Amino acid sequence: MGAFETLAAYFGFDEHDTDLGTETIAGITTFLAMSYIIVVNPLILSEAIAIDGYDAGEIQQMITVATILASAVAIFVMAFWANRPFGLAPGMGLNAFFAFTVVIGLGVPWQVALAAVFVEGIIFIALTAVGARKYIIELFPEPVKFAVGAGIGVYLLFLGLQEMQIVVDHPDTLVTLGNVATSAVAALSVVGLALMLILHARGTRGSIVIGILATAVAGWVLTIADVVSPGTLVPAQTYEQVANDGILSLIASVQYDFTPLVAGFIEGLGLITDDPLVFALVVFTFFFVDFFDTAGTLIGVSQIGGFLDEDGDLPEIEKPLMADAIGTTVGAIIGTSTVTTFIESSAGVEEGGRTGFTALVVGLLFVLSLLIVPLIGAIPQYASYLALVVVGIIMLQGVTDIDWQDPSWAISAGLTITVMPLTASISNGLAAGIISYPLVKAAMGRAEDVSVGQWALAIAFILYFAVFFAVDAGMFSF
Repeated sequence: MGAFETLAAYFGFDEHDTDLGTETIAGITTFLAMSYIIVVNPLILSEAIAIDGYDAGEIQQMITVATILASAVAIFVMAFWANRPFGLAPGMGLNAFFAFTVVIGLGVPWQVALAAVFVEGIIFIALTAVGARKYIIELFPEPVKFAVGAGIGVYLLFLGLQEMQIVVDHPDTLVTLGNVATSAVAALSVVGLALMLILHARGTRGSIVIGILATAVAGWVLTIADVVSPGTLVPAQTYEQVANDGILSLIASVQYDFTPLVAGFIEGLGLITDDPLVFALVVFTFFFVDFFDTAGTLIGVSQIGGFLDEDGDLPEIEKPLMADAIGTTVGAIIGTSTVTTFIESSAGVEEGGRTGFTALVVGLLFVLSLLIVPLIGAIPQYASYLALVVVGIIMLQGVTDIDWQDPSWAISAGLTITVMPLTASISNGLAAGIISYPLVKAAMGRAEDVSVGQWALAIAFILYFAVFFAVDAGMFSF
């Protein structure tokens, strides 16, 4: 049996009606859609991490390496153990909570915050191993499960349109339509999106990859040709370095030694007992948000991939759940925040990714990016976010699975779909649906349709918000 036949048999290409080319393109698509995390995660975490003897740039590069390695570990578990086409990396929102709320806001040392993420990861591994996470996710009400995909779709649309500057801030209405005539980013994004949508509508393989790369290249060409100033369509710092020292200077400038972050994590383990109550609250918050963000992402992305069964459950969900648990644990040790499944995985699934080989391609590209870390930053974020708009539109098809004539379905599903984008949180959307479902059922005189577990889940969310608001209000400090 040749190498191709071995790969096809291991990942089940025939079983999932896919092939090597489709899976490879899907992996590249997912990587391009989520590669921004390699740049953004270090920028966020470096706001909270200070190490004697190292400047901010060196710390950012340490975190970059840790981000890549933690992502790769989690993705390889996803590929070889779960055999699912999902990418993982330190989660947006979770990294901001780590930096700005826990470390800067509460005054928790960054070393202790890493220890909290580590403990969260260990708890996840234990709960996943005994099937507790799978059991809890299967308690989600059916309308919530079927609404998650559409909710994530609207969320992706909102994120993508904001990054494209099509949706912008407004002091009265919060958001409004951006001006394509005065914004170079908006104008180029619209052209890039049009190209991507046309290729997708024509069934062109790799339409998302082509759209991202074509838009990024156009941004660089317009900048080099002095049509726009540096920093408008491409990162200013990257452009200046290339202009002054050549493109090879980017590759030669990486700081690979991240051992100071590991030393900080070890130090953090010894500081846990300084204030165990605050530490427990931080672990609880990390745990709760990550648990439901991951659950929502897995269900939503699986819905567009056709992976869910008739009850809206993902078979063997404990396997992909183990991937983020291991990634979170390893990531904390080497110096980064909670690792979770990325909603950008939906871009690769839309391109036809159906097996762990898609994830394997994503993981290999993360590893290869160690060699060209600064070049990843050469892809403007708005170009990557074009994929979110396309995928967001496609994910709206999930609303057809919802029984809009049943008030318990309509209310819980409607809240799940709308709260996600309006609060920029998958877990908040799930909370709205999970809390409202038993209440509406009871109001309809059908409380017997609600299981004890679903009531318990709703109460758990209420308790979580009580803790979260107390922490956010500064009622606790380290």
